[in-house]
Amino acid sequence: MVASAFSSRSKRARPSEARREKHSARTEEQRDHSARAPELPELDRLIHERIRLGIVSALATNDSLSFNDLKRVLKTTDGNLSVHARKLEEAQYISCVKFFEGRVPRTEYRLTPSGRRALSEYLDQMEAWIRLTREQH
Repeated sequence: MVASAFSSRSKRARPSEARREKHSARTEEQRDHSARAPELPELDRLIHERIRLGIVSALATNDSLSFNDLKRVLKTTDGNLSVHARKLEEAQYISCVKFFEGRVPRTEYRLTPSGRRALSEYLDQMEAWIRLTREQH
């Protein structure tokens, strides 16, 4: 009884000949497809996130923007903007200056030269994706 249970279990674990052939054909088909598939450029994951892309894009068209200006333009919350701005600041894509205007604290952001280069490269990468997508249709 133990031997029959073991042998039936081992039969189930091994794929049938037909399944092996089907899998082999599928694998070959995938290899053929991947050989034809164009090489897509790697996207800058730091900028690719929606809020961060919005921050660097807004700063690319303005000398500087305040925290409140960015929050209004991007229609996001204080916490969300703070987290994303900090990531960009840590990557040195943006700079942050905090000061007081009278008694009111202000935070101003600027796009750094490395942030401008990163945005330019990201836009080039996206344009390559778009070109390749259009060529496929």
